[in-house]
Amino acid sequence: MLYIIYQLDKPNAEAIRAAAREAHFKYLDKHADILVLGGALLGEDGVTRTGSVLIINVPSKADADQFSENEPFRKAGLFHTVQISRMRRGQWNPAAAPKTAEGN
Repeated sequence: MLYIIYQLDKPNAEAIRAAAREAHFKYLDKHADILVLGGALLGEDGVTRTGSVLIINVPSKADADQFSENEPFRKAGLFHTVQISRMRRGQWNPAAAPKTAEGN
């Protein structure tokens, strides 16, 4: 089952994000088998991180909750809000995705 984890940063949390960044990426690499999509939410300047979105494929909401609770950004207290919702895969068009992480 797909779950989307939508997380908004606390105000002025850049230092928390920077300190937990390496552990965050290691955690995602460790769970590459369930990670469908992940990325930072950005401000309109295209640079400022304002949160993150993860889409994972796990058997249950409890598994999604556990994944989120153990994610290093969340454990570090980066997020103001975390919302986890089950979703269905509708349209799927990876070819329409940007060619780079920056959106080019």
